[in-house]
Amino acid sequence: MPIRQLGELAVGAIGLGCTAMSAWYGDVDESESAKVLRQAHEYGVTLIDTADVYGPHTSEEAIGRAIHGIRDSVVLATKGGLSFADRENYRLERDGSPEHLQQALDASLRRLRVDHIDLYYLHRLDPNVPIEESVGFLGKQVANGKIRAIGLSDVDIAILDRANAVHPISAVECELSLWTREPLSDIVGWCERHGAGFVPYAPLGRGFLAGNVAPRATFATGDFRANNPRFTAEAIEHNMVYVKRVRAIAERHGVAPAVIALAWLLHQAGHIVPIPGMEKMAYLEENVKAARLTLSAAELEDLDTLPPAFGAAR
Repeated sequence: MPIRQLGELAVGAIGLGCTAMSAWYGDVDESESAKVLRQAHEYGVTLIDTADVYGPHTSEEAIGRAIHGIRDSVVLATKGGLSFADRENYRLERDGSPEHLQQALDASLRRLRVDHIDLYYLHRLDPNVPIEESVGFLGKQVANGKIRAIGLSDVDIAILDRANAVHPISAVECELSLWTREPLSDIVGWCERHGAGFVPYAPLGRGFLAGNVAPRATFATGDFRANNPRFTAEAIEHNMVYVKRVRAIAERHGVAPAVIALAWLLHQAGHIVPIPGMEKMAYLEENVKAARLTLSAAELEDLDTLPPAFGAAR
């Protein structure tokens, strides 16, 4: 697996997103997820990305059990600063105060069964807490050894500049994929200029770009996509153009559509490390191929000229 940098952290070019190790998209087979995580490690997938709110808590707990014996050879990333106000409707509350982050960090360390976290993100900006206060607290945790590096999730350039003035930001995590491209215009470039990595979440459009969503799909209770505007029947019908375009290129390369969607991301910049969810072994076996797949200029242009996606990203 080729290596890329998130600040000073060296990781495999493809990471493992562990949202699906909670019930975010429905029921979870923890035994299968653990097997996938350990096999991913064998393939050089070293960035393990989770958050305290996934579950909540169950993803971190599962990872804590799964990484026994390989902790020192993975880069463990988690997040704090969010909590559920309403789990059924996915309504979240933000709290970036040092008091909350202290409690969240200590709880994550216990659930993950580790003495430090390699990359700790502020999961969302708290409008009631200056970013300098949140990042200042996290900087102190770097100094005392509880975390190695600081990341921010879903922030703009102005916030990044203010945060980076307090403590170097090693990674920025935002949604980025073939059908959600906005960060390419600004945040990806900011990361390159400041020596930070860019970590796209939902790089496969929550399964859509992998061809895993049928035209008239319905989603189980508890599945995040059930309330997402991109996954209404009308939006799915309009957005099938993405699946058709990606699938045509995938067939030429003899790979799954997900491989093409991930390879497109990796071609955008050398500091991008996508974190697809790979809760099934079959997904892992295909997705890791993206790290060494080269798309032609014509194929990249074909993907770049896809129309804007139908429906808000979330």
